[in-house]
Amino acid sequence: MAHVPAAERRPQLIKAAIDLMTREGVAAGSTRAIAAELGVAQATVHYTFGTKEDLYRAVMEQLTQDLVAQVERAAPTDTSFEATIVTLAEALWNTVLEQPASYQLLNELTMFALRTPHLKEALHSHHSGISAVTAKLVNEAAERTGHQLAQPAETIARFFLAGFDGLTMQHLSLPDEEAERVCLRALISAVLAMA
Repeated sequence: MAHVPAAERRPQLIKAAIDLMTREGVAAGSTRAIAAELGVAQATVHYTFGTKEDLYRAVMEQLTQDLVAQVERAAPTDTSFEATIVTLAEALWNTVLEQPASYQLLNELTMFALRTPHLKEALHSHHSGISAVTAKLVNEAAERTGHQLAQPAETIARFFLAGFDGLTMQHLSLPDEEAERVCLRALISAVLAMA
C-alpha cells in the first residue's frame, strides 16, 4: 500500500474505529482490529495516534462534533426563545432516533473512560465541551430574542443534559417511542420553566 501522510490517515482510522466499535463494541476496538478494518499495519495506528487511548479520544471527539453540527444546523434564527429551545431539543432527540449506534458507542466509551486513567481527561473535556455548546446555544437564543435567563445558561445546560442523557439511556435499553415523546416534552417544559 502506498504511503499516506498521517494527516490523511487520521480521519480514515477514526472512521474505521467508529465503524468497528459501532458494530462490535469498544472491547473489540484493539489497535490490531482497527488496523485490520482499514487494511493497514498495526504500526500505522500507533504512528498516527501514539496510543489506543489517543485514538479513542479522537473517536469521542469525532462522534461529538458530528452530533453537535447536526443540532447547530437546526438552530432557528427567527423564532421565540421557547420555540428555539423546543427546536434544538427535538433536533438533538432526532439524532438519537436516527443514530442510536453513535449514542451507544459514546456511552460505552464513557464507561470505558471512567476506568481508564489516561482517558479521564478526555472524558472531562468531552462533557465540558457538550455543556459549553449547549450553554452557548441557550445564550444565543436568549440574546437573539431578548429573553432574560432566570438561571445561568451553564446551569440550564447541565440540567437539560442530565435529563437528556437519561432519556437516551432509556431509549437504548428499553425503547418506548410514546413514553419518550412525553418525557422529552416534560424535560423541555422543565428547562423552559428553569430558564
